[in-house]
Amino acid sequence: MSASKLVRPAANYKESFLEALHEYHQEGNFLYKDIALLKNSFNDYIKELRAERGHPHQPYQKWVEPVPETVTWLVKDTDYIGTVDIRHRLNWHLEKWGGHIHFIIRPSMRGMGFGRKILLKAMPIANYLGIEKALLTVDPANAAAIRIIESCGGVFQDEFPETNQFPARKCYLLDCT
Repeated sequence: MSASKLVRPAANYKESFLEALHEYHQEGNFLYKDIALLKNSFNDYIKELRAERGHPHQPYQKWVEPVPETVTWLVKDTDYIGTVDIRHRLNWHLEKWGGHIHFIIRPSMRGMGFGRKILLKAMPIANYLGIEKALLTVDPANAAAIRIIESCGGVFQDEFPETNQFPARKCYLLDCT
């Protein structure tokens, strides 16, 4: 068995990714992603993720300015474990509710150290993209993500309360140099 690694999204992880998407749906995440539709158009989905055009994988309001984004998957052998999105720059929205780096581990693989691994492996990519200090935002109730960010060197900066349109967020800076 090989070590986990970050890779660009690829069709050879289709079955494992779709299984993970089912897990995400069960916990109420990514419900806008239709599993049956993705199953039939997975290669198109991969092309969108690899285009670095912004947020092709997530619906946003039209007023949100898209920014270039690199999407990578943490995999081990043929198993999809999680996703990390690295935004090349921030817009006003990402400065409070998104940050440079967003990561998620599939539910069945949580609690095994993969959150820390995905973030540590993302840091050199962020640095390569010119991001010396990456902003990460997190739900204040997500204790596991906060522990991961802090264990990787993230330093708390600020907290934004919930608004009518946006959830509360804690903001951390992570040195990627």
